[in-house]
Amino acid sequence: MLNRYLYRLYDTIISRGYVEIERLDFDELPGRQGIIEGRLKFHDGSLLEFDEFIIFRNEQIAKLRYAYHYQNESGEVIFRYDNAPHYPNILTYPHHKHVGSTVEPTQVPDLSDVLREIEQMIFNSD
Repeated sequence: MLNRYLYRLYDTIISRGYVEIERLDFDELPGRQGIIEGRLKFHDGSLLEFDEFIIFRNEQIAKLRYAYHYQNESGEVIFRYDNAPHYPNILTYPHHKHVGSTVEPTQVPDLSDVLREIEQMIFNSD
């Protein structure tokens, strides 16, 4: 099941011909766990760095830890999704999204959702 998830993730990335894969690593760990790390570059020079620590349990993939960090070509953060437990007052704790200096509640994102959000930003600004 971990391999199937990895293949789906890879297919999600390569189906977007405008994305350059700078790094994509997967380490399978004992206990039906794995770590996925990646860095994707977009045609405008912006970057998405992401990591997921996943586990297969109860017949599904669960994200124990994740971060999706999107920044412009100058290195300024545009947004970041993560589940670091440092905002306990957020309604969706520990899941949250950083946008500028604000922190917003959010559900656990999927890479395809994050890529669609980036696409809207990039292609609506051209």
